[in-house]
Amino acid sequence: MTRPIDRSEGRALFGLNPKAYDAVRPEYPAWIYERLRDSSALVDGSATLEIGAGSGLATRHLLEHGADPLIVIEPDARFAPLLESILASSAADCRLIRASFEDAQLDHAAFDLVAAASAFHWIEQSAGLRKIFYLLRPGGYVALWWNVFQVLGRHDAFHEATHSLLGQLARSPSGEAQGIPFALDRLQREKALGAAGFQDTQYTESHWTLTLSTVQVGTLYEGFSSIQRLPEDERRRLLEALMRISDARFDGRVERHMTTCLYLAATPTIESA
Repeated sequence: MTRPIDRSEGRALFGLNPKAYDAVRPEYPAWIYERLRDSSALVDGSATLEIGAGSGLATRHLLEHGADPLIVIEPDARFAPLLESILASSAADCRLIRASFEDAQLDHAAFDLVAAASAFHWIEQSAGLRKIFYLLRPGGYVALWWNVFQVLGRHDAFHEATHSLLGQLARSPSGEAQGIPFALDRLQREKALGAAGFQDTQYTESHWTLTLSTVQVGTLYEGFSSIQRLPEDERRRLLEALMRISDARFDGRVERHMTTCLYLAATPTIESA
């Protein structure tokens, strides 16, 4: 059984090549933000906190859909220039905090929405959800979503073809040892939200296909935590091997089966508290 990557290490693994990371990471489907708007979790003027913003993949869309003010937390300083550029281009009141969520000093009941896009698995969930609950106003929302490189029960040819190369690497907390990814373990995620005091949890998921060229395979996989932590020479050899498989067995056109999932839950209103 492969060991998990320590959370404190993982938070600093993604900024090796911020621009390439930003260019190749798949966007979240538009329905994520539509769902936030339709549920009134995100409206014009929603005081919003984003946890683990990375390159700002979700940040841009939170701003487009009304987040204002927006506080962005990102512990990897190498993402700061990219995030600061995104925030500076918005008319909203924005601030970047360069710290882990656990260490960030934030006011009680200061937010209408706390969002985390493909980031919450790097936080100890019980303590993390309790802190989110503390930060939200009555009737506020937590939104946790992920792009997962897997559809449960569906064969993925490239995953199978590369398992011998990747299967022994240390695993991210996003991939559980039992085979169910953290994000797709709906029973455990909803149980944890309820235990922290959240109510009316709503779960939505969609399946889609991500198509990658051989160059995109190399760039995308370079950004995975289990690969970023390798010594440079070993990392380069592994990426070259992945790209050879893409060319030789997939004619330079790799399809990955994707699941996007969203957990949306609320704090009690004053009337129901």
